[in-house]
Amino acid sequence: MSNPNNVSVNISHDLAFIDGHALNIPTVSILNEDGDIHTGATAPDIDESTALRLYETMRFIRALDERMQAAQRQGRVSFYMQCLGEEAAVTASAAALDQDDMIMAQYREQAALHYRGFTLDQFMNQMFSNELDLGKGRQMPIHYGSNALNYMTISSPLGTQIPQATGYAYGQKIKHIDAKTGELNSTIDNVTICYFGEGAASEGDFHAGLNMAAVHKSPVIFFARNNGYAISTPADEQFKGDGIASRGVGYGIKTIRVDGADALAVYAATKKARDIATKTGEPVLIESIAYRLGAHSTSDDPSGYRSKDEEANFQSCPIERFRKWLIKKNWLNDEEDTKAKEQIREDILAALKRAEVVAKPALEELVSDVYDTPIPSLQRQYEQLKTHIKQHPDAYPVTAGRIK
Repeated sequence: MSNPNNVSVNISHDLAFIDGHALNIPTVSILNEDGDIHTGATAPDIDESTALRLYETMRFIRALDERMQAAQRQGRVSFYMQCLGEEAAVTASAAALDQDDMIMAQYREQAALHYRGFTLDQFMNQMFSNELDLGKGRQMPIHYGSNALNYMTISSPLGTQIPQATGYAYGQKIKHIDAKTGELNSTIDNVTICYFGEGAASEGDFHAGLNMAAVHKSPVIFFARNNGYAISTPADEQFKGDGIASRGVGYGIKTIRVDGADALAVYAATKKARDIATKTGEPVLIESIAYRLGAHSTSDDPSGYRSKDEEANFQSCPIERFRKWLIKKNWLNDEEDTKAKEQIREDILAALKRAEVVAKPALEELVSDVYDTPIPSLQRQYEQLKTHIKQHPDAYPVTAGRIK
């Protein structure tokens, strides 16, 4: 029997509506707060080297976030966004990928970039928009990008990376499609992971991107970071369905929800998601549940929309949980860990001081690379800017240091 409507043919004679919460999606958790594996859970196959690299990345990002939050308050950088509380979600998912998989991030995934090999100095150069910045000073702080590390440059408009990831992943799949049958003729080499928050899932690009990925079978891993708030808007004012995971099911996408503060659960889920995407060429949705411990950004004051009591109830630290597990595995020494943290703080402060005295990019970098030759309107704007700067030289220092 043909099925032009593409629905399940299940005839009923009872007039009954399906409840909006009929689908009860569990949250996978493997590691408890004490660093022990939950009874009945199975730890993923992760070697010591990968586990330590994962932990060291989380440890570094926590220290970087603390220092750069303070640097913004001191007027040394204009803007910053912390990964506080979501370090495991971002780092463990990145650890489960292949180095050549594409990462399309939102703006809180600096841990994924550092896991790939982005150096401390590269972070600082970007945040100070100096002449060593890979983005030539054209982006706001934390809008990272690295062609060498397969990390697409961050875009400020919310959700734009979601349909882009669908298209990019489909491009990764094309070379593995048999021209005659239209079917996969081999396992796909690489996939794309797309990070976004639950707030971005309210954008139209989310729905277009997921539906397109499902229909065209694009090997993209959608990683939704449900941290409870879209800036100041709580999740219960954003949607009434069962989180973001239920939408994946609605679009016909294989879906899982994980404890985002549990590095092992995130690692296992992302490993499995990548295996599905490479073998079937189809998308997967992972919803990570982890409370945003800090403010949305340095421009935000969370005390205006959530209480201290609420924050105190969600003080689960993903780094400490994983650290306890590593110590129990005898893979981490507590004393050496303490010394390493002190050294990281010193290194970060030294790198900050280096970056803020590096010269800014040449002014012409603003208009180069956009067109082969700047178009007349762009050239006129450039000349007007030069005139303006000559008239107000004190407002435009030659290095990337403190904001005046």
